[in-house]
Amino acid sequence: MPQQFFYKAMDSHGRIVQGQISANNINDLEVRLDRMGLDLIHCRTQKLRHLRLGRVTRQELITFCFHMENLTRSGVPLLEGLGDLRDTLPQSRFREIISSLIENIQGGSHLSEAMAEFPETFNQVFISLIHTGEESGTLSRVFQHLTETLKWHDEMIAKTKKLLTYPTFMGIILLGVMFFIMMFLVPQLITFFKSLNIELPLQTRILLFVSNLFVNYWYIILTTPVLIFLSLKAAIKVSPRLHLTIDHFKLRVWIIGPILEKIILARFATFFALLYSAGITVLDSLQISKGLVGNVVIEKALQDVSDHIADGVSITESFDRVNLFPPLVLRMVRVGESTGELDIALANVSYFYNREVRESIDKLQTLIEPVMVVVLGVLLGWVILSFFLPLYDVMIDITNEVGSQQHKIPRN
Repeated sequence: MPQQFFYKAMDSHGRIVQGQISANNINDLEVRLDRMGLDLIHCRTQKLRHLRLGRVTRQELITFCFHMENLTRSGVPLLEGLGDLRDTLPQSRFREIISSLIENIQGGSHLSEAMAEFPETFNQVFISLIHTGEESGTLSRVFQHLTETLKWHDEMIAKTKKLLTYPTFMGIILLGVMFFIMMFLVPQLITFFKSLNIELPLQTRILLFVSNLFVNYWYIILTTPVLIFLSLKAAIKVSPRLHLTIDHFKLRVWIIGPILEKIILARFATFFALLYSAGITVLDSLQISKGLVGNVVIEKALQDVSDHIADGVSITESFDRVNLFPPLVLRMVRVGESTGELDIALANVSYFYNREVRESIDKLQTLIEPVMVVVLGVLLGWVILSFFLPLYDVMIDITNEVGSQQHKIPRN
């Protein structure tokens, strides 16, 4: 039975490299490393489930699919294509995976079977599509679809990161300004206000109260959000009902919720269209893509759709019953189902949601900057107003006192 080996080896240039690879025994390990141009120095075994020696990036997967698409379309044998790709890669986790794929294929496994040994790199959609491509002889087309889908996924993640970068940056600045004001500036004002011996207005007293909280309990203010997050994360794992409630809240929270729902449905529509167009049945496509949505509310709805279809209900009516898609999308699916071109209809659904996601993110980006500026302005305005109101009262009292004294001065 194959084991996972940690190894230390030397390449042809005398450089020491370390990594992990699957092999039947030490002799098999030496043979595999020799094919990679490495000489074994030391090795040890480790159970696969404990391994965390790096991850394959999405860019590496895109490069892999693009490379394999061109080679398979050109008629290059699969093993030669994988060998060429391995030789172009630097020493990395992905190179070790490619080497293992080559070894397993040489041992009689199909490419999809060899990929199934690395679920952390090749998910179920990936493996199912490759298996379908092998069965139908359309492997190059499958790699092309995977390349386009991975690029789309990478673009969506980049847009989401771009959307979150500015508010995160402004939030950190806002938090820093808040701590500076409450822990350093306001305490100085307290001494000044005490020297005036005046009654402070309500909002100034609120400011001083908040400042005392920051000064005396700053560590609680900083750690409470982290503890709440970790507690919720742990509770979600043991309470499916809580998990369902939180995922439902994510989809309903103001502004962010609808965009998150569109992103999830765009991901589902893209992978569902990809699987169905590759020749995988509707039910199998639903079951595979259902596990990729990352939200138990939508996952449960898709399971209901699958159950309805299994009971003989039409695809359009099944989606309509769960109130998951808008009428425009349902009409596209209905037309595709009636004309026998469901794959084209699903591609249109994917395009629809991709456009909706892009437009929603672009609109939200234009709103974030002014909203953050307004929040920062309100905070500073509150502090400034709380500071100047007592001074204004003091100035009024002084003016009134000076005026009364002038009235008491006798005129000649």
